[in-house]
Amino acid sequence: MSESFYLTTPIYYVNAEPHIGHTYTSVVVDTMVRYHRLCGERSFFLTGTDEHGEKVLEVAEARGQSARRVAEHYSNLFRQTWDELGLSYDRFIRTTEPGHKSVVQGILQRVYDAGEIEFREYEGKYCVGCERFLTDRDLVDGRCRDHERAPEKRTEANYFFKMGNHFDWLTRHIEKHPDFIRPERYRNEVLAMLREESGLGGDLCISRPKSRLDWGIELPFDENYVCYVWFDALINYLTGIGYPDGPDFAEFWASAEHLIAKDILKPHAIFWPTMLRAIGLEPARHLNVHGYWNVDDRKVSKSLGNMISPLIMKEKYGFEVFRYFLLRDMAFGLDSNFSEELLVGRNNADLANNLGNLVSRSLNMTKRFANGRVPEPTESEGPESEVIAVAERAVAEVDVQMRAMRPQRALEAIFALVDASNRYLELREPWKAAKDAELAGRVDTTLYTCCEALRIIAILLSPFMPQSADEILRRLGIEGELDGAQLPQSASWGGIPPGSPTTKGAPLFPRVDLDAESE
Repeated sequence: MSESFYLTTPIYYVNAEPHIGHTYTSVVVDTMVRYHRLCGERSFFLTGTDEHGEKVLEVAEARGQSARRVAEHYSNLFRQTWDELGLSYDRFIRTTEPGHKSVVQGILQRVYDAGEIEFREYEGKYCVGCERFLTDRDLVDGRCRDHERAPEKRTEANYFFKMGNHFDWLTRHIEKHPDFIRPERYRNEVLAMLREESGLGGDLCISRPKSRLDWGIELPFDENYVCYVWFDALINYLTGIGYPDGPDFAEFWASAEHLIAKDILKPHAIFWPTMLRAIGLEPARHLNVHGYWNVDDRKVSKSLGNMISPLIMKEKYGFEVFRYFLLRDMAFGLDSNFSEELLVGRNNADLANNLGNLVSRSLNMTKRFANGRVPEPTESEGPESEVIAVAERAVAEVDVQMRAMRPQRALEAIFALVDASNRYLELREPWKAAKDAELAGRVDTTLYTCCEALRIIAILLSPFMPQSADEILRRLGIEGELDGAQLPQSASWGGIPPGSPTTKGAPLFPRVDLDAESE
């Protein structure tokens, strides 16, 4: 177990409002960081906005506004949205910050002085949406696979980073560290890219002439050019933790992990490690790559006009329900489909009928048969031992899956305990046992077992659904249980104090009638 954990979202481009894709990435990072904090690890969550480049200029020109004003508007919108949704980021970085500009220019000068940058003319296929030159593998029927638009043919004199000089090293690094890029399918894709790019020379155009684009960070060695937006943007991962000599930089960079969607695999898996190599830094520990959210079998994006607003989902269903759906329905690394029907189905089946029902029945019967206080268990037999065993397995399995960046499987382990607890309650039937003098003593044990299972479920669920977990613990009479809690000890069996006052409360996850919602 590491003592620190640094995880980043990509910094989001300021040409559209936050949608389901941005939200999923940010929620996964938030969940992972909350989990590592729960394990007692010093953790840092970096997010922010990428504000330079042609796409921002396109939006600004279409609106008759300055690029700076557009960037300011969307950056504020992202920050306000994440704050409203309760994401626990430590720093929100903007690439227009003076401190970031200084770091970028310092790195550019260092790489230039080392002879890693040269000036020459280049002709190629350029996608404004990607803000980079494309190769044939990036095209489908002559169009960019991500933006569904034909690239432009451009010939320009620019500065090039000699990225190809580092391809042999990068290939060896990926082969030596097979979990550097995960899941494995993306590791294989990157190795294929490296083979192809090597045949093309592999160098990276890192400038844009001011005569065409002046919205960017000026090159420190040529005032007639600005920095290519990707070279600028990737460096935020260093700026955000105090590069080069901040007090926490070395600690956090040694535990750095990036989380991205697959459309920006190439910049993060090839551009970024080679840039780091050129300035003498090791790559991040892991590059974690997730798939797309699709609506009607098409990737969600502004250009395709099928975005899903997290704030609208919050208003309609509550953000924790939407958050649970995102984490539970996407197998990390694969694409997934969104529809409100699927979301409502998850809410009704997993949350209302399963977890919510367990909370409601357990606390209702504690009020009915134990005066609303967690009773002292009087005996423990086979059924209790089975629940305890499932709880112990859940704690261990959640840790394995979270460290492997598989939040969906971690949720499966938590809900295995929910399922086992519901089965146990049906087996023990305390509503019947309370009427039988010979079985009455078993009721206290049954209620204690259910309450303790709920305590452990709430602790494990807290990174995924923090507000719901807090509410379960409050109803168990142990509000503040997560303060100073540290896994795995805090989820060891037997932690709930007998006598704790419980509260039944309203249904934790009300069922949703989609037909009624649409009326």
